[in-house]
Amino acid sequence: MLVDREVASRDDRRRTRLLSPARLKYPQATIEDMDTRAGRGVDRGQITSLALGDWIKTGHTVIINGATGSGKTWLACALGQYACRHGHSVSYLRTPRLAEELRVLHGSGGFGKWLIQLAKTDVLILDDWAVAALDAGTRADLLEIIDDRAATRGTIITIQLPVEHWHSWIGDATIADAMLDRLLQRTHRITPKGESLRSSKQKSSGDQEAVQAPQVQ
Repeated sequence: MLVDREVASRDDRRRTRLLSPARLKYPQATIEDMDTRAGRGVDRGQITSLALGDWIKTGHTVIINGATGSGKTWLACALGQYACRHGHSVSYLRTPRLAEELRVLHGSGGFGKWLIQLAKTDVLILDDWAVAALDAGTRADLLEIIDDRAATRGTIITIQLPVEHWHSWIGDATIADAMLDRLLQRTHRITPKGESLRSSKQKSSGDQEAVQAPQVQ
């Protein structure tokens, strides 16, 4: 019992140590709590197979493509949280903020060190891919980030834009070819569907408030 307790304690410490620097938007998200109801477009068998597979070590890309509010970010964080629970390092980045973060890193001289550290991270989550336009500097840096991970580390991308339009979003034909060649060689695609989860949550909250609100005589 003492040995089991020590093993469990070490597992908890390791999980906490990995979750903290991951900076997941939804650190409480778990694949066990996924919404797999009919019509949601998320198959539990596919997620389980993905979770138990070797996509992280073999550098596969998980593309979560869906409309606003469909649960893309939550699902990405759930996969990231599961990776942390199994000893993998994870980093969460919002792509629209990446340009500013990269400018700060270049200005402080810390870009090279950050790039090396990111290259060693087992799972990189790029949230809200293709929401904002890319400038030349960010485009080149993003290629470096992706090139370091090709065939060796896992990447999760959440996006609304269909894959066939990624090339035009990237903007530079040469960089786009190189980037997509690395990202799309080995992919797993998940397409959440259905009513916006944000709208459902707001509606549920509104209904609850209506029930609890005192009636005016």
